[in-house]
Amino acid sequence: QVQLVESGGGSVQSGGSLRLSCAVSGYRYSRLCMGWFRQAPGKEREWVAVISASGGVTRYADSVQGRFTISRDNAKNMLSLQMNSLRPEDSAVYYCAADRGPAGICFNLPRDPTDFDDWGQGTQVTVSS
Repeated sequence: QVQLVESGGGSVQSGGSLRLSCAVSGYRYSRLCMGWFRQAPGKEREWVAVISASGGVTRYADSVQGRFTISRDNAKNMLSLQMNSLRPEDSAVYYCAADRGPAGICFNLPRDPTDFDDWGQGTQVTVSS
């Protein structure tokens, strides 16, 4: 069982930045494909970004490409999402998630949230105009 705990959410004005963190335990973190998802009221859970187990490969949804950066520190069992140039449409609950499936599907884009095995509790991000 993998346990994930997000932190770093909050309120920010349009154009501002936030950095989300996710602490992971219960599994060898360096073997996990990791992702960030978000869900706004009335909308389906949306894939945001994914990172390979080694951290060497990253992919982003078109809506955040160039503004968000996913990263990981395997020595600290930590996943991060740096969010810059935030827009009101970025407002959502953000979740970190772990995919314990075959490494070959880590970049089967866009990622389906049902393919991820473990989830954090979510952290609220609110961007005001």
